[in-house]
Amino acid sequence: MFHPLRVAEVSPLTDDAVTIAFDVPEELRGAYRYAPGQHIAIRRRVDGAEIRRTYSLCDPVPAASGPGPRRLRVGVRLVEAGEFSTYALKELAAGDVLDVMTPAGRFVLEPRPGRFAAIVGGSGITPVLSQLATLLAREPAATCCLIRSDRTAASTMFLDEVAELKDRWPDRFQLVPALSREEQQTGLPSGRLDAGRLRALLPALLPVAEVDGWYLCGPLGLVGAAERALRDLGVPRSRVHQEIFHVDEAPGRAPAPAATAGGGTVRARLDGRAGSWRSAAGETVLETVLRNRSDAPFACKGGVCGTCRARLVTGEVRMDRNYALEPEETEAGYVLACQSHPLTPEVEVDFDA
Repeated sequence: MFHPLRVAEVSPLTDDAVTIAFDVPEELRGAYRYAPGQHIAIRRRVDGAEIRRTYSLCDPVPAASGPGPRRLRVGVRLVEAGEFSTYALKELAAGDVLDVMTPAGRFVLEPRPGRFAAIVGGSGITPVLSQLATLLAREPAATCCLIRSDRTAASTMFLDEVAELKDRWPDRFQLVPALSREEQQTGLPSGRLDAGRLRALLPALLPVAEVDGWYLCGPLGLVGAAERALRDLGVPRSRVHQEIFHVDEAPGRAPAPAATAGGGTVRARLDGRAGSWRSAAGETVLETVLRNRSDAPFACKGGVCGTCRARLVTGEVRMDRNYALEPEETEAGYVLACQSHPLTPEVEVDFDA
């Protein structure tokens, strides 16, 4: 659900990134409770068209016993030709009001004892910063290693916040920085962290088999490389969690089968109410639902954020791509509505499941 929130502050982070802080009214603080690693969707209208973007919350989670956060803070990096990121860096100011969705997402690290590791690239540090800061503050029996890849030192987001974690918990937090386009005096040699490099590096840094959870976040190339390296090192899939922050190019859509190219029926349950509607040619399940229920949940429409996750109750669908659902979720029947094309005359999904 969206609520209008006032922008409290827009602060420079790097030459091409800012943080945006939102004030949360007292009566909404409970609605904006979040888990470490979750994100919010931000909505604005430009010339009558709606723009939605998803950004991860970067701060540690407030005490669970409290009423909820007074502020929400996200990091926004400028994307070439990005409508919202350009607006955020050049025009957005304190006092402006934006529609903000309540927190969502399953890329979560709840504090618990154990050894944890994260591999991040660029703005992928954002949710992991919240995860590790919360973990270190709340769980004294936890240790963590952060391997982060950035282009240059000047482009590194949340540099001071990560350094503060290292200063506060030097015995429990290991930081391994890597720069792809710039040499550094300490740390790893410059260059990309590909699968081969990670496969050699990780066993030298920590006992790979003893890590209870791996958290991968960043562009598709880095996350894919890290996943392959961990698989080659024998890490069970159940210990690897990932979130994609950027996908360079969407795969082309294969044409829908002639029998379901249009005229089928999509039934959906959302917020306790069910409806049934005819689908149009080439539509995804989400597009059909949105024509009839404007409150259907979505943010990126790119198969990345997972906001439109729903359980497939009946029928069959084909997902164009999936960078948000874990294998156990797809095995349990969950799909991304924004990527799902009906393969049968009737399809039913449950957004409430």
